[in-house]
Amino acid sequence: MTAADRRDPPVPDGGSRSDPAPEAAPAGRPGVAAFDFDGTLARRDTLVPFLRQVRGTARVALAVARAAARTRDRDELKVAAIGHLFQGVAAADLERWGRSYAPTLLPLLRPEMVARLRWHQREGHAVVIVSASLGAYLRPLAERLGLDAALAVELAADASGLLTGEVVGDLNNRGPEKVARLRAWVRDRYGPATDVELWAYGDSAGDEALLAAADHPQWVGRRARAAR
Repeated sequence: MTAADRRDPPVPDGGSRSDPAPEAAPAGRPGVAAFDFDGTLARRDTLVPFLRQVRGTARVALAVARAAARTRDRDELKVAAIGHLFQGVAAADLERWGRSYAPTLLPLLRPEMVARLRWHQREGHAVVIVSASLGAYLRPLAERLGLDAALAVELAADASGLLTGEVVGDLNNRGPEKVARLRAWVRDRYGPATDVELWAYGDSAGDEALLAAADHPQWVGRRARAAR
């Protein structure tokens, strides 16, 4: 997963495919396509609406305020707020809420990004979501879309099945952590010595490290327009 001099054309910002199809991976080298979710595969943020739906707007505001009193770091604040919201909640409830929420995200998917996703699948590439949103709803969505994995934020549970308020790994899945999570998944799937041909799609600063690690980085939305 090293950056190459050759770049695919940027993804169009509209709802149609006007650019050439991405180039196929070289024979014998596995292809992997990694998609950020909020703002990339989906048109907008999906985390805050989920939190408000399952925990209530007032409780979300209180959790953010409590977290902000401890830290101003964006990633630490998010991890702390999620911990406040879900500590003591049954893990089975979170999974049930996530499964119910996942189908509501289908209308939010960018048609041109779904077209890219399907092209990768036809080429035999592994397709994964790599996101700072919750795995509770991205895992069932990935299954519904026929994807290989959703690498997202996961919450830890204790032996009784209650969420502890801790995030697995204690880190938000953003920036360099996206690269670390993807590399770990690639090692598990293909073996530690396997070199893959990586396409990566993102829309924000949180995706910069992921796209820098890709052979074929593709900005989406405003970042794509700025790159033209």
